[in-house]
Amino acid sequence: MKTGYQKLVVGAALTLLALVPVRAEIFEQVLVKINGDIITKTEFEQRQVAELRNRPELGNVSPTSPELLKAIEEVTPALILSAVDELLLVQRGRELGWAMADRQFEDILGNIKKQNGLDDDAKFQAALKQEGMTLADLRRNLEKSMLVSQVQRAEVSDKISVTEEEAKAYYAAHSQEFTTPSEITLREILIEVPTSDKGVNVAQDDEAKARTEELRKRLIDGEPFPRLAAEFSASPSRANGGLIGPLKHDELAPTFQKILDGMKVGDLTEPIRAARGYQLLKLESRTETRVRSFVDARGDIGERVADTKRQGELQKYLDRLRAQASITWRNDELKRAYDQALAKRAAAVTAVSTPAPAPTQ
Repeated sequence: MKTGYQKLVVGAALTLLALVPVRAEIFEQVLVKINGDIITKTEFEQRQVAELRNRPELGNVSPTSPELLKAIEEVTPALILSAVDELLLVQRGRELGWAMADRQFEDILGNIKKQNGLDDDAKFQAALKQEGMTLADLRRNLEKSMLVSQVQRAEVSDKISVTEEEAKAYYAAHSQEFTTPSEITLREILIEVPTSDKGVNVAQDDEAKARTEELRKRLIDGEPFPRLAAEFSASPSRANGGLIGPLKHDELAPTFQKILDGMKVGDLTEPIRAARGYQLLKLESRTETRVRSFVDARGDIGERVADTKRQGELQKYLDRLRAQASITWRNDELKRAYDQALAKRAAAVTAVSTPAPAPTQ
């Protein structure tokens, strides 16, 4: 016999595959009741379906396939947490007396029609029907989104400030975020050395090296690198005149770093033995490591610190709403999924909001 949670999983799978229509039942199954408002099985299945539609790899699976059932189990904890959070925020918005005015709805509706090319009312009604929605459903959803956004802004975001000390501490602990590493652009010519089951023929290796040295001499004498690369190089970069990069200096192999650090822009290397043959490299350009000053980065720092604080403060705000709410669960396994997601999010917020140690000198 399937548990309540497993039935939800299979129900969402069937709904996703359109084998069972999403419909309001005479006696709708209630999953959780929050301050008198409810989240129903049908409503929650619609959330699951909307989430799983974003996974194209599930498009051709059967409703009872292990892949689909696993995907539903994976998304369910976060979805039920999101559904409860949304309802708490919507209820708070209504407590504050907020609602979507008719004029607001008409303006938003007009923008939706324009952005989706649905100026014709028949097309708009057909689009609503395809999504299984009525105009009233759309208005309720839009009002929910508006209330959630307004409550978050008024009760959380607008109360957040970033002090100069916090900004400086972030800058000290995250200096790499404001550092642009040195980058180089090269041109290359590769003269390939043939190989066989017996390895490399010494004579052919010597011949390839001699050809590389001859090309180096021609470059020094003034022949264009792009033309010689296009004519002689065995590297794919020949199609671009031998151009490669820009490359981050710190990501290059230490041997190449050592070679290039001793070069000026325009310099050529000696022939370099590579895995496929002999390389000639020309240093085309180099940018030095740049570090944005605290003053220059202050705006970005403020936004990043505020975002981090906002996550933590929103979590605390939702915790307060949750503590004050009357929440009655009608599905024990779904409640466990909710508790799991709640603990996971709290741990993530704690990890993000914990200041990193300042770099040692």
